[in-house]
Amino acid sequence: MKKGTLIIVIAVVAVILIIPLSLFFWGKNSYNSLVKADEQVSAAWAQVENVYQRRADLIPNLVATVKGYAEHESSTLESVMEARSKATSVTVDPSVLSEESIERFQSSQGELSQAIGRLLMITENYPDLKANQNFRDLQAQLEGTENRISTERMKFNETARAYNTMVRTFPNNIIASMFGFSAKGYFKAAEGAETAPAVEF
Repeated sequence: MKKGTLIIVIAVVAVILIIPLSLFFWGKNSYNSLVKADEQVSAAWAQVENVYQRRADLIPNLVATVKGYAEHESSTLESVMEARSKATSVTVDPSVLSEESIERFQSSQGELSQAIGRLLMITENYPDLKANQNFRDLQAQLEGTENRISTERMKFNETARAYNTMVRTFPNNIIASMFGFSAKGYFKAAEGAETAPAVEF
């Protein structure tokens, strides 16, 4: 065999071996990157659930404190507890964070937020309640938790956006479709949030 032919044969064999190996390593790296991004979305979702659970845990104490001062507001207190029960019963599978499941979760949490808002509004009629240290502490914890909820929702949306970008861009979209990686949903602003509330003095 001539030297030139031997070099051609070696080159062909090398190409035959290198192309599949490079495709394997590319596929492996793409898959592992998608798994890592998916896990980051799941971790961000867990944080969202944690802060919502913290809020839910504060509500019984808040309702009990208000009840001691405003017993005839029982319908408002009951609506808060019903909204809490509904909100805590809505669960979302982190592996299926679709637009619909997040919207369902967000809707139930929004109903709870509205019920808490009504509860806090009636407390304006009870100066002794507003002066109660336990109530003020619970109210401060609730406000802090609402801030955490906003922060964790924003972090979740950022993490989901990074993941969705990875899933949809070429050539990762090939691996994503082969292994069932699908886009995740986002938290959206509540309807009417774009309009500032009217403030009257």
